[in-house]
Amino acid sequence: MWQVESVDLDAYFARTGASSSSSLTELHEAHVRAIPFENIDVMLGLVPSLDLVDIQDKLVHRRRGGYCYEHQLLFTAVLERLGYTVARRLSRVMTGPRTHMMSIVDDHLVDVGFGAGMLHPMPLADGAVVDQAGWLHRLRREDRRWVLEKQSGDDWQLMHAFEDDVEQRPVDYMAANYYVATHERSPFSRQLVVMRLEPGLSRRLVGSTLTIEHAGGESENSQVEDLPKTLESLDIALTERELSHISSTSGTFAEARS
Repeated sequence: MWQVESVDLDAYFARTGASSSSSLTELHEAHVRAIPFENIDVMLGLVPSLDLVDIQDKLVHRRRGGYCYEHQLLFTAVLERLGYTVARRLSRVMTGPRTHMMSIVDDHLVDVGFGAGMLHPMPLADGAVVDQAGWLHRLRREDRRWVLEKQSGDDWQLMHAFEDDVEQRPVDYMAANYYVATHERSPFSRQLVVMRLEPGLSRRLVGSTLTIEHAGGESENSQVEDLPKTLESLDIALTERELSHISSTSGTFAEARS
């Protein structure tokens, strides 16, 4: 059902720098640091394919990135090939619809596709707090659901919430993927989004604004004028046609080139 047998482990490990002997935490971090979070296909007018062969070609062989479904479907297939037991789930981001894909593995929340978010798995334990690349995250049990929060000053900001016992099938992700890629209320259907996370540093390109945030609290915002150079700095290389299409869909980028 999940096309796990189609995963090329050697190519995946070459892409991420991990290996079959890496721990779950090491695999998770290697994936997040190697493969960008991005919605470029949506900006090209496409609904990203959730066929695992297509995902692998894009994220591994073409060295692109993707958003949650692509990241999680690839990563969970790798985990199953390595012998892990995986429960694929859907989560509700903030107060929106239940459209975010995450997974439960060995009593941990595994979430390599939440943008500049989680670097390591989170133990499924009420009140568990984990340093995620310099930003504290917390899991709370609330009735039947788990709530993931990120520390913001003296408060905790809701990230997403999920039930750990609701089974999902490929068609559930197909429906959620179509909504995220096409609906006018989806944050990914309206503007370019690219995110990278590494220890102590978060980089986010949203529309034409590049935000560089350090774990110590320092933050810098700048308006992007050279889109190809900015994307290259975020480890994304596009064809001239792709760059032209994305630039033409944003007045800001068009003005910057003129």
